Amino acid sequence: MKKRFFITIFLLLILLANISFASYSTVTMEVVEEPICTIEIGENSKFEKKLISKDLSNKEVTLQLQVTNGEIANKPTGEIMLVIDNSDSMATEISGKTRKDLVFESAKALVSNLLKDNDNLKIGIVSFSTNYPSEGTIDDATLESALSSDSTTLNNAISNIQTNGSRTDLQAGLLLASQQFTKTDNNKYMIVLTDGVPNVAINDINYYSDTVIQKTKQQLLDISTNKVNIITMLTGITNKTNIPNGATKSFGTIISEVFGTEQNPTAGKFYDITDDKIEETITTDIYNSLVPESKSYKNITIVDYFPAEIINNFEFAYVSQANIGNISAKVDTSNNSITWTIPELANGETATVQYKLKLKENFDNNIVNKILNTNQKVDITYTDFNDNQQAKTSDVSPKIKLTEPPAVLPKAGITTLLITFGILAIGLSIFSLTKLTIINKKVK
Repeated sequence: MKKRFFITIFLLLILLANISFASYSTVTMEVVEEPICTIEIGENSKFEKKLISKDLSNKEVTLQLQVTNGEIANKPTGEIMLVIDNSDSMATEISGKTRKDLVFESAKALVSNLLKDNDNLKIGIVSFSTNYPSEGTIDDATLESALSSDSTTLNNAISNIQTNGSRTDLQAGLLLASQQFTKTDNNKYMIVLTDGVPNVAINDINYYSDTVIQKTKQQLLDISTNKVNIITMLTGITNKTNIPNGATKSFGTIISEVFGTEQNPTAGKFYDITDDKIEETITTDIYNSLVPESKSYKNITIVDYFPAEIINNFEFAYVSQANIGNISAKVDTSNNSITWTIPELANGETATVQYKLKLKENFDNNIVNKILNTNQKVDITYTDFNDNQQAKTSDVSPKIKLTEPPAVLPKAGITTLLITFGILAIGLSIFSLTKLTIINKKVK
């Protein structure tokens, strides 16, 4: 009986000694699920949170937050007539180039960009100055190219324009260009590129006269009334107080009477610039006027929430900072979250940030053998193209699990040593108590 009792006590001690107590050195980590948290934004854009790498030997995983604006900016459709000044003043040298070089090269870049991957737009080209001896007639303007979607044809036509006219009959250029539009009900634009104020009009060769001014202005108004969007760029007039030969008004006065001002133009949009702004105005400002909708998402706010078990047991650190916008420097412990704000994300842009979660050495044993979500949920708010506020959320999350191998003898660590000594103390106590019980029975 005594022998059987001691054998039972001995086996109990062995069982206690072999209980698995989870420690950092013995626990292993695995990725249980790797779903991608996806939130659709608009038709072609999305937010994604996903696990992008795992170093299980070091008990860490790396996750990525990413917002992609996959929208395509609206391309202009319809018909555009380029109306280009070819008077001899275009040969003026500007910092090693001529004004013609600056205007023509920029115009060709504009044509190429507008027609790139765009079959729904046609462009035509008209040049204007004066044509001696037919000065003051429609012959002051020349059709360089009919409406076409072939950028090579159009750019060759621009290159072949000769700048040899002595005067500026803008009315003839406007009239001939307006006659090239089809009767199709579509978008119609006219882009005027000139370096001088009009000094001749059809049937009027009285230089800079009031009738020349009025005829040119009225032609602009008539074209605008016919639902043609006019964009005018004027350059080369550096001294607006100067009164040209044969005129009674200054350049500045004539400009305002014909074109108006940039703030209050006669028709459409008016750019009154210096020569150093030619390229920027044509390739950027005018281009953007034709493509007004950039399809940007604005005021994007992403809040990534973590479960308490993740925050309490894992170290959080950024692998790469946000390439666009600003993100919390550390986890907000009041609600276990990080917040990423992006003021604007233009079409074609992608914003990304990465962080890692690494198991702490003093983790809570209660999370062992438990499937853990790496995040609780993601909330996203943003302003869409129509200035409407949108809000979306998702609780999809990659999942990890910690496992302690069974029947592992305690290893290093203060906790392990205390447990071992505790088992020995329990064993000695049981042994002493049993021995004392036996002695007392003998005495009796």
